[in-house]
Amino acid sequence: MSHKLSKITLAVLSATTLSLTASVNAQETQQEQNEDVEVIEVSGIRASLASAMNEKRFKNNLVEVIEAEDIGKLPDQNLAEVLENITGIQITREAGVGTGVQIRGTDANRTEINGVSTVGSGAGRSGIDFEDVSAAIIAGLEVTKSPDAKTIEGSVGGTINLKTIRPLQLNEQLAAFRVQGENSSLTTDSNFQPRLSGTFGDNWDTDHGTIGVVISGSYSQQDVTAFRPRADRDNLIASDSGVASAQSFDFLPIQFFVQDYDNFEYETKNLVGTIEWAPNDNTKFFFDAIINDQERLQESSRVQASGVSALNDVSVPDEFETVDFGSLGGTDLGSIQAALRGVIPVDLENDDDDPNLRLSTDTNSRVTKSEIFRLGGEWQGEKWSVFAEVASTSSDTTTPSFNTTLNFINPNAPLDVGGGNDNSVPFAYDLSGGALTFGIAEGAQYAPTVEQLLDPNNVVLRDVNIGRDTTENFEDAFRVDFTYFVDTMITSVDFGYRYNKSGSKREDIGTSVGLRTMEDSPRGSLFSNLLVAGPDNFNDADGRELYVSDFLVIDPEQVSSDPDAVLATLQEAMEAHGSTRSLSAPTASSSGFFDIEEETHALYAQANFEYEMFRGNFGVRYLQTDVTSVGNSITVDDEGNELVSRVTNTGDYDFILPRFNLVADVADDVVLRFGAGKDIRRPNFNDLSTSVTFSTSPNPNVAIGNPNLTPEEVISYDLAAEWYFAEASVVSVGIFHKTRKDLFVDQIVSPVEDPVTGYRDLTDPCEGGGIFNPIADINVFGPELGTGLCVGTETKINDSGETTQKGIEFAIQYDLSGFESELGWASGFGVLANYTIQEFDGGEAENSATSRAANVFAATTGQEDIEVSAVQGLLNLSENAYNITLYYEKFGLSARMRYTWREAYRTDDFGSTSSFPWGFPAVQADRGQLNASVTYDVNENLNIGVEAVNITESEVEQYCVNEGALLCFQGLTDRRITVGANYRF
Repeated sequence: MSHKLSKITLAVLSATTLSLTASVNAQETQQEQNEDVEVIEVSGIRASLASAMNEKRFKNNLVEVIEAEDIGKLPDQNLAEVLENITGIQITREAGVGTGVQIRGTDANRTEINGVSTVGSGAGRSGIDFEDVSAAIIAGLEVTKSPDAKTIEGSVGGTINLKTIRPLQLNEQLAAFRVQGENSSLTTDSNFQPRLSGTFGDNWDTDHGTIGVVISGSYSQQDVTAFRPRADRDNLIASDSGVASAQSFDFLPIQFFVQDYDNFEYETKNLVGTIEWAPNDNTKFFFDAIINDQERLQESSRVQASGVSALNDVSVPDEFETVDFGSLGGTDLGSIQAALRGVIPVDLENDDDDPNLRLSTDTNSRVTKSEIFRLGGEWQGEKWSVFAEVASTSSDTTTPSFNTTLNFINPNAPLDVGGGNDNSVPFAYDLSGGALTFGIAEGAQYAPTVEQLLDPNNVVLRDVNIGRDTTENFEDAFRVDFTYFVDTMITSVDFGYRYNKSGSKREDIGTSVGLRTMEDSPRGSLFSNLLVAGPDNFNDADGRELYVSDFLVIDPEQVSSDPDAVLATLQEAMEAHGSTRSLSAPTASSSGFFDIEEETHALYAQANFEYEMFRGNFGVRYLQTDVTSVGNSITVDDEGNELVSRVTNTGDYDFILPRFNLVADVADDVVLRFGAGKDIRRPNFNDLSTSVTFSTSPNPNVAIGNPNLTPEEVISYDLAAEWYFAEASVVSVGIFHKTRKDLFVDQIVSPVEDPVTGYRDLTDPCEGGGIFNPIADINVFGPELGTGLCVGTETKINDSGETTQKGIEFAIQYDLSGFESELGWASGFGVLANYTIQEFDGGEAENSATSRAANVFAATTGQEDIEVSAVQGLLNLSENAYNITLYYEKFGLSARMRYTWREAYRTDDFGSTSSFPWGFPAVQADRGQLNASVTYDVNENLNIGVEAVNITESEVEQYCVNEGALLCFQGLTDRRITVGANYRF
């Protein structure tokens, strides 16, 4: 049977063709656009897919498109999760919420709104954070995978452009309102969080032309929870060690346990306003204002079994498991036994203050206000068209934090004879069945009771860390674009100029106090009004029986609402206790400051052509950038006082970026594409800074900037075929190849640890590697309490080797609406599916095993002086990923179910720490997620529905060294249900 395009699709096709066909003269183009605006009526899943498909079909470069089903109705609530629908895109999540987007395996992408650059809340280059923008204000988006010369430089994977509603394209008044509520399955707050959005738009013919206005706004709250247990087993008990716990075989003992409860509360306000004025058929002016205001509050608690490693010599596991480390860097690392189940006892003769129970509250916020303003106009004549705009985008972020740690003083065990405020508690653990569980060893000698765990007098204050860090990012830009129409095979020539000034300024403002002795640490009875019981539902995600359910923490609600009062109460408690230490308000850190600005001039020229079945473009983009970096140089005088001087460094670079796109319409329903081009990726601002910020924890690496970083260069090739075999249906296959030079990679230098005692160097300089951190807690890394020791460093460098990245993308979209007479109600079904396979080769920058890991590998391989290293490669790259969506739309019912899966990938986001415990990025295991939604049109104005995210509550698993080798971290995420209604007036 024949398949004809529907009226909706034909309308969209006409509008899309208009914007891409330059062979017609300007007056005819404008007239046809006006006619098309009068007939476009896009709503529903099927219509949005048809619209997106035909927009992609007639593009002259490779672009993926998603259109909203209706006003404020993209397929997902979160923009990162919206993008996950596109072939070749995977996302990363934090506590189950989509935050990062990888296009063809890389995070190095650009994000624009209406073609204007956005800036993020941090020092990165990818633009605005996706959780900061509500999908309700976005009408559609496109991802450019094969750029042309017009495309602004700065992307390796692709450029994401978020589009809002244009008022002069409306054919009738628009007024819509949406009310929803979202519930998280793991949060202790069972209430539904509100989501509200509304849009109004209209245009009017006046004596001075046509004027149009659109205003969209949204307000949402979101409560998201994740449980994140972690277990470290990165040490060795050798069979010939002679210690009491030694077995007839080597094994990995328990080093550390964490029970992390993360709760994130989002409050997001978005406002978009657009005014367009067309004084005549050839001229249009516009002004856009986009304001995003978000506060993300983290109220997390962390239970740590600290000092566990001090009992390695006497703690004998009840059961072991075999860990096969696999191969890394061409070396077969062999296998070893590892502690699986057992009890870590209190042994006062071995250690009178370990293992100990440590309780933390992390109350962090990110308060971000982003603004985008865009003013411009366009004129179109018979042979010429001109487009000009000025744009300003900014993002100001403050990250207030108030983090506290308490030590539990076990009344059943004697105090540390050295006066330390650690106190022994026995722990039980069970890592079998793929669950990292631990808890208080009930029934063991010295085990505390529930009443004792919840007694304020049995906790003491250990750490107070307060921060008020600020980041100010901006980009101001001017661009002008010209088009000259030609009546030849070259249909038009585009050329233009863009100037932009961008920058990032950061100030670290904070204070920290670490209390290590009972003499300095006030008991909780002196600040009991601040103490509350911690969350007791850590078993809700997987039903675990072994966990710490009873403990005290400083109330995050009080910290959030009145941090100054909490600070004053803790200070009063320290004074009442007679502590020699004191708390102070946060102050600016000279070493944590940088102010970096860039100025770029870019010119481009591009020829667009069309001849018989061929169309496309070729051109070149030239850019020149000047960089000014301001930071502080800090020295110390003879009396130990800091001497701070402001230092300014400058640099510059330029690039020529050729780009070419060819499309062949080889048949009415078959399109072939080829694209080739060059692009660059500038380093993140914080990676250029030489500022150094220290942590009170001895575990995180210290990030040190590298002002000598140069932009990454990428040369890309694309080849694709698309077969539009039926109405709203397509099958496509694409091949891509990227050659990357100067890839940004992490260079990590770990401190040396004594293979027997585990101690690090406690003096500056650190001859064995790393950097001396004067405020870090020595903890188990030295023989005595105190602060100051060597920690690891992490620096971005340019990989000296060339790397290649290549892959194949498959996609199918099939709609049964053309078979209504044969299938009846079943003709409402449709399916979308895509699959991406990719690989990464090359590179020379390597990660090396830590000294502790090298000691383990020497035992597993039998090579005493073994040096294990491996090329870091591209992080967050899944070699295989797929996405399947089944939808149904008929009789006013719309239903959609999507399953997304991505293969394991290496990541530097390991658990609750930024360091690599074995010296290598962790491996996040394969993971799939099921989402679904159902809506029903009660009448032509009212629509009701329900959406579910992560229906099966799929968990995150991370392995150390290699996938499946050593499970060391889990992320147990929630299920989110949203119910609501849409009303269109």
